[in-house]
Amino acid sequence: MKRLAAFAAAIGVAFVVAGCANVAPLGLAAVGESLSGRMALHVDAIGTEPARAFSAAFDLRGDPRIGALGLSTPLGSMLAQARWAPGEVALMTPQGTRRFADLDALTREVLGESVPIEAWFDWLRGRPWPAAPSTPTANAPSFEQLGWSVDLARFADGAVSATRTLPQPTVTVRIQLDRS
Repeated sequence: MKRLAAFAAAIGVAFVVAGCANVAPLGLAAVGESLSGRMALHVDAIGTEPARAFSAAFDLRGDPRIGALGLSTPLGSMLAQARWAPGEVALMTPQGTRRFADLDALTREVLGESVPIEAWFDWLRGRPWPAAPSTPTANAPSFEQLGWSVDLARFADGAVSATRTLPQPTVTVRIQLDRS
């Protein structure tokens, strides 16, 4: 809970100082196709821990090996940016840069939960990630992978939803892709 509080505080500070100090926008260092839109992450309440939620606009570039994920406010000010390459994962915020062992360590530290960003590159294209086994569900074209149920029922409208129920708490990520 302390990690989420620290992240929420960092986001709050970022909103306050957004007019004064922004994270540099994603540059050409993260080559590849860009996927962008809006995302919402919700973590259910469990025991005495309250529910948690986070939402932002996002820009995902590169691939699972070399890439970048930028998060910004509804007004377009960059809140944070994660960049990764083999052996290096960094999170840049207006408060500074932090380094992590891998993307899983970054999401655990920042969000308090593991979120498989590497798989998003395929999930947001309407398919399972080829680096891990997947199982189709009765609600085609949805599937299960990495402990997540990925719902592609509204993929034609640019909507992807993924839910992880175990281990608890339940975590849901909803993404609405920009369609140009």
